[in-house]
Amino acid sequence: MGYITCQFVRPDRLLYEGKAQSLVLVTPSGELGVWPLHAPEIVSLGDGVVRLNLLEEEGGGTVKVIVSGGYAEIEDDLVIILADHARRSDDIEPDVVQATRAEALADRDALAPDDHRRAYYDNKVRWCDLLLSHAEV
Repeated sequence: MGYITCQFVRPDRLLYEGKAQSLVLVTPSGELGVWPLHAPEIVSLGDGVVRLNLLEEEGGGTVKVIVSGGYAEIEDDLVIILADHARRSDDIEPDVVQATRAEALADRDALAPDDHRRAYYDNKVRWCDLLLSHAEV
């Protein structure tokens, strides 16, 4: 059976690079399954979980990555994922995320209601909520 080479990149670092049996991307309109020899395609990423199904001969299992925004380029047996925000589900510390969320809310609420900087904090709170909803406890 074939495999897909996957590169998962976020702005500050390479999050994952390796082989996968298949993967499921999250898009604004739903999920997209990707198998070896998939037709070339570029898709935007939505908010949710990307699942990388690892090769059985390499231990198998699934790597779950929470994403928010970005793009994925699919070309035959290569998938390059460029995510705006990405975090492995097994790398989420709920206490830290909750503290970050509380701080973002406090910073946002300290601004005037018509201050455009509030949008930054609203996005940060939304990202924290997404991480908390998918944290492996």
